[in-house]
Amino acid sequence: MQNGTSRQPDITGWSEGAHRNALALAEMLGVAPEVYSRDPLNLLPALQNYVDRLPLHEFEQGDWITLHTDLTSYLADILIHRCAGAWSVADDPAGPLGFRYVIEAAGRDGERHRVEPDAVVMEEFRHVPVEITRMIANAEVTLGAMPVLDD
Repeated sequence: MQNGTSRQPDITGWSEGAHRNALALAEMLGVAPEVYSRDPLNLLPALQNYVDRLPLHEFEQGDWITLHTDLTSYLADILIHRCAGAWSVADDPAGPLGFRYVIEAAGRDGERHRVEPDAVVMEEFRHVPVEITRMIANAEVTLGAMPVLDD
């Protein structure tokens, strides 16, 4: 909440909008909607190639926002598909809206875990070149979706 106003989360609108954005990204990169919907990983090679060719050093704020939105949408679809995740709302009293949209899923430990795709993408931007598989792996580990390797 900021300036005495409160905004109610619209989880349905948010999740549908994110998925539509990811589908549009897939189509832009030549992956048919039905192929993408069957498994969002089908977009991974084209998306990585696209990101690798972007002139990140020339990006302006609007370019970063667009890339951030696209990668956040894609990451969410991956986590929903691969980890049986779902969009959820997390309270965030210090944030501008008073809440954050997160993906929630059961980890291998049986507990519910949350990850904020927005934050995972922002972290990836700190470690250029942007590696889509690393971004996915980091989110899956946060959700507890990856096996723990014993020594």
